[in-house]
Amino acid sequence: MRHEARESDGLSGPNGEPDNTFPALDGVRHRYLRLPGLRMHVAEAGHGEPVVLLHGFPQHWWEWRGVLPGLAAHYRVICPDLRGAGWTDAPPTGYDREQLLADVVALLDTLELHRVCLIAHDWGALLGYELCLSAPHRVRKYVSLGVPHPFVRFDPRLLLTIARHGWFEPVIAAPFVGPRLLGRGRQRLTYHLLRGFTTNRNAWSEQDIELFAGRMREPARADAASALYRCFIMREAARIMIGTYRHSRLSTPTRALIGAEDPIVRPEFLGGFEEHTDDF
Repeated sequence: MRHEARESDGLSGPNGEPDNTFPALDGVRHRYLRLPGLRMHVAEAGHGEPVVLLHGFPQHWWEWRGVLPGLAAHYRVICPDLRGAGWTDAPPTGYDREQLLADVVALLDTLELHRVCLIAHDWGALLGYELCLSAPHRVRKYVSLGVPHPFVRFDPRLLLTIARHGWFEPVIAAPFVGPRLLGRGRQRLTYHLLRGFTTNRNAWSEQDIELFAGRMREPARADAASALYRCFIMREAARIMIGTYRHSRLSTPTRALIGAEDPIVRPEFLGGFEEHTDDF
């Protein structure tokens, strides 16, 4: 099923045509925001204290379909499609740490949200830590899902784990190769990322998977995904591994949730935060 955009939503496609491509979820409102250099799609639901949800890869706002209705019963829930993902623009540049962070700050400013609660997953959670560290006054509480905190101590075993289970990262980051594997042909790499890292095979329906994989077939989005890995995700992982954040302090009250059967982010790798956080 698809959500039919209404005129009052202020929605239109890149050339001004009506955009009626959003999957249906009761109570969800859609709109586009004009940020500096970026047209961002945002899905919203509920009212009250604002809670912003940042998705992971290769996903978009639909990742939150299972938790959004419950949160919306108590909060104003804001689910943006980040740069290059979902229905937000996919420009050829801007996938570095500084610009991605600027996009999120611009989103908050445009919505006139001085302070929010934040929930973020995967690379969105890396970005969430960046927001908490660089602009702590903008985040009241933070929940990080599925990634290590930025104060992880170097452990050679982590490199072995990444080499075994994270082999796809340099493949995605490779120009020409990454976009081709993600967006063309049978999209085996995209489907592997969606199906190969869950212990619950019923977590994704085939329709859900198609909603994510289908967006990746747009060449600009496949290129954006490769640039995201090349310019942000892999660089950020390297910054964490070499201890870049050891001189920083996380003052935002933060809860980090890691899957007990996560093949990469193992509990034994998660120490090192004690001297760098106020409430973690």
